[in-house]
Amino acid sequence: KAISYLKQRGLSGELAARFKIGYAPDGLRNLSQIFADYDQDESENLLLRNGLVIKSNNGKYYDRFRARIIFPILNQKGQIIGFGGRVIDAASGPKYLNSPETPLFIKSRELYNLFSARKAIRESGRVLVVEGYMDVVMLAQYGIEYVVATLGTATTSTHIQKLLRQTDEIIFSFDGDNAGKKAAWRALETSLAHLKDGKKISFLFLPDGEDPDSFIRKFGKQSFELLFEKAIPLSDMLIGELTSRVNFQSSEGRAAVIQIAKPLIQLSSAPILKLILVKQLSQ
Repeated sequence: KAISYLKQRGLSGELAARFKIGYAPDGLRNLSQIFADYDQDESENLLLRNGLVIKSNNGKYYDRFRARIIFPILNQKGQIIGFGGRVIDAASGPKYLNSPETPLFIKSRELYNLFSARKAIRESGRVLVVEGYMDVVMLAQYGIEYVVATLGTATTSTHIQKLLRQTDEIIFSFDGDNAGKKAAWRALETSLAHLKDGKKISFLFLPDGEDPDSFIRKFGKQSFELLFEKAIPLSDMLIGELTSRVNFQSSEGRAAVIQIAKPLIQLSSAPILKLILVKQLSQ
């Protein structure tokens, strides 16, 4: 069932093996059966601590991941620290389910595929940040390897710092709907404090109804990379968003935008960028 689903999505067996994609079968206690040869209390406590099983109100344990495609999440040393599961049947619960926070897995610090993508990021001089595991895998299928995904959380300061240590250019890809625009604005606010002069952060909004997975399958690698030319630089996005919030025909509106912009611009640790933002805003 899992192999059929992945083939239908256009994924090769070679790539599935490279990303160590697996499957958690349906059933409440598959993991418990696998660990049956070990001390039951010890193994169940260990599985519970690592978020792989859940303890119900009646004290029984059952598997967190059931009937899902499984994506292992690696830390920067290449060690598995958590899992992401994607439903095959849309009626089987939330589309994506991640391991919970554990002593090993802190979502705000980790990015899916960063360990494997580091070489491609350095060679291309950029990193593309997307929202889903399948986006990462399908882009790799088409030869775009410099891709990472957030793990069900908003972009954090730690994410930005990690990525800027790898490259000078970050492109965030978001859906063009309201949720995507809100996520992009949060990523912009977080980025401001870490953006140095000489570094570049931009925002790519895909056409309505498309995500990176669907777009590249329809139009291919070249068309997808051409979209980068339409990515909105952080400074343009900041000014554009601020100016859309107020009525510039009134003195009150112009005063309001200064009040909103001032703390944001002060966040920036890039002196030249600060000057450019002030100049753009004054114009």
